[in-house]
Amino acid sequence: MALTITEALAEIKTINKRIEKKREFIQGFLFRQEGLKDPLEKDGGSIEAIRRERQSVTDLETRILDIRREIQRANDATQITVGDKTLSMAEWLTWRRDVAPGQQAFLAGIRRTLYQLREQAKRGGANVLSAQASVTSGDAKPTDYIVNVDEATLGREIENLENILGNLDGQLSLKNATVMLELEAAP
Repeated sequence: MALTITEALAEIKTINKRIEKKREFIQGFLFRQEGLKDPLEKDGGSIEAIRRERQSVTDLETRILDIRREIQRANDATQITVGDKTLSMAEWLTWRRDVAPGQQAFLAGIRRTLYQLREQAKRGGANVLSAQASVTSGDAKPTDYIVNVDEATLGREIENLENILGNLDGQLSLKNATVMLELEAAP
């Protein structure tokens, strides 16, 4: 049975809903008073119905594992190029989850710190100079602030990171919709 990654992810959601319903069913028939008739008697009794439903839950959980394993294989095998960098889908997903947020926060923090420095310097009557400008001109006063980061490069880095993330999301969506997985038929 061939599915796209998108279809497989949707199947996992459906399976989880089915498992939830089966667990609710089981909870409803855990016990009864001796004097009451077993409402599932025609289906083999509550004991047998619970056993079947628990086995069904186990089978569905195994299906989730099978789907996730196939998705992981596809993610490891499928390459995506964003900008000048080519990584597997698995690597890009890890980068987006574990690396990119730290980079975004770090670059935004630098930008915010420099903005705050400019505001503070303006209030105090000091100048803010780039390290390069202060060395070449020699006009820096002891009260001036020297910025040790190229702000134009910082701006390009922030923009490049946002472009990578945007392009990556598009590429991941495309691959999820087109990469096929081979799975056994659902139970």
